[in-house]
Amino acid sequence: MFDNRTGEVMADLLIDWDVNRIYGMPGNSINEFMDDLRKKEDAINFVQIRHEEVGALAASSYAKLTGKLGVCSSIAGPGGIHLLNGLYDAKKDRVPVLAIVGQVPSDDVGTDTHQEINLERMFDGVAVYNRRAETATHLPDMLNTAIRMAYTHRSVSVLIVPDDLFAAKQKQDKKKLTNRTLAASTPVPHQNNLQRAVQLIEAAEKPVILAGKGAYGAREALLEFAEKINAPIVLSLLGKGTIPDRHPLNLGQHGQIGTKPAFEAVMDTDLLLFIGTSFPYRGYLPDDVRSIQIEIMQDRVGGIYPVTEGLCGDTKEILPMLTERISEKENTDFLETYQEKMKRWHAHVDDEKNKREGSLYGPQVIGAVENNMQDDAVVSCDVGNVTVWTSRFLYLTRQHFLLSGGLATIGIGLPGAIASQLAYPDKQVVAICGDGGFAQVMQDFVTAVKYDLPIKVIILNNSKIGMIKYEQQETGNVDYETDLGAIDFAGFAENCGGEGHRVDKQADLDTTMQQAFLSAKPAIIDVVTEDMAPLPGKITYDQAVSYGEFLIKDFFLNKKIEFPDPEKTLRRLF
Repeated sequence: MFDNRTGEVMADLLIDWDVNRIYGMPGNSINEFMDDLRKKEDAINFVQIRHEEVGALAASSYAKLTGKLGVCSSIAGPGGIHLLNGLYDAKKDRVPVLAIVGQVPSDDVGTDTHQEINLERMFDGVAVYNRRAETATHLPDMLNTAIRMAYTHRSVSVLIVPDDLFAAKQKQDKKKLTNRTLAASTPVPHQNNLQRAVQLIEAAEKPVILAGKGAYGAREALLEFAEKINAPIVLSLLGKGTIPDRHPLNLGQHGQIGTKPAFEAVMDTDLLLFIGTSFPYRGYLPDDVRSIQIEIMQDRVGGIYPVTEGLCGDTKEILPMLTERISEKENTDFLETYQEKMKRWHAHVDDEKNKREGSLYGPQVIGAVENNMQDDAVVSCDVGNVTVWTSRFLYLTRQHFLLSGGLATIGIGLPGAIASQLAYPDKQVVAICGDGGFAQVMQDFVTAVKYDLPIKVIILNNSKIGMIKYEQQETGNVDYETDLGAIDFAGFAENCGGEGHRVDKQADLDTTMQQAFLSAKPAIIDVVTEDMAPLPGKITYDQAVSYGEFLIKDFFLNKKIEFPDPEKTLRRLF
């Protein structure tokens, strides 16, 4: 007996998989499924976004926040194309996302009809599961398989469905419809591997831990382990928030946007412990040092550095195993050296954040955000210079830090905030964006207004694509086409039905920020900032030489700069 529409069966399966939200837009090749979702709106919420890229980025952000499956949908052709950026973000940051993509009717597939493209080929590079349904009968099993694959591989699944298949009737078959799998068992390292790792740790005099997002849920275990071996902890950008920024063991982020003490400690170590990170910047790692890597994905062990010993498994389980096997180290000289350096770094950061005179710069804006940020807030950070200011100057205690890591896609700040507020309606949610990043997705501020999401969007508005400008200069080139037209984002917010606040002088920064954060409405705080180079914590000789080439080119081509004071420049760079 044929009872239920296939789309309704699929909606029930999604609910069974604990999916309660889908980001997307209605359209002509998914409208049959939309009708089935309408009937299930009490259990599964369809969030109407204004651009499919935002929907995919929101789904990816939700998966990063919760570990659960993020789901987005689109029509065929242009809608599917728009999903790609957000899906690649999920793939690169290894989180489970499902995209349900409509296709032209089954009878028209392969005829190059209106809006038809080869979706299977387009999604081939991003998805671990990428299939088009040819019959309605197979769709429930295909949906289950797609979800299992997304969870198992922590990646993206794409299910392509001609719209007429959603409307086809299905037989009631409970055995198929409850096709679930147990969570995959977590690997445990062999005792011999553990013992070799212990021997490496016992022999080390200057151990350094480089931790990433894989250690995020293992804060106590990580700290207990680090304290026993007197090892400072350096964090990848994705690992920010794993331990408090002011913790005595924390040397801050590593890499291009990191701190000077973090860089120097990593380069000075005799044992580098990678814990839950796939840190990709080989130039910021020592050339030849013993190393241990703890990684839950076996194919990632040894993929970023020549590993002396690899331990495959969950950091929450492996760290206590190591801690109980190692003896407590007594020598604290190495740790104390870098703790003193970090104290000086913190003092410099505090001075920059607390300045309330002269022109407005990024660090002061971040300082004002920190003063109004709640202890359990979610911070969604965009990509660009704003990433540097936020990672370096915003000190977290137990807030959740959200961003695009592996793909580093500009425009992630707003979709991340929307997803965060929907996932955690009782938490404070803050998006920190540059004007370039926000402008790429600004249309979806009306989504926050529509769903009454009280997100606070901080925009550092210097009317430039600032990071690109300095990347061009860093390679020795004159910056070209990095200026943007001025936009009044506060006025835009008000026209969308939200609150808009504009700050263009230091005297108004703190009071305006406080006023905006007290509001229960979605708000944009548009802060007009001066241009400022986001210098690395530690600048290499090659970077300094390339920047010098830029200064010479800019002077002779444009004659718009003066050569800076040499002593001041050297102090600034080194």
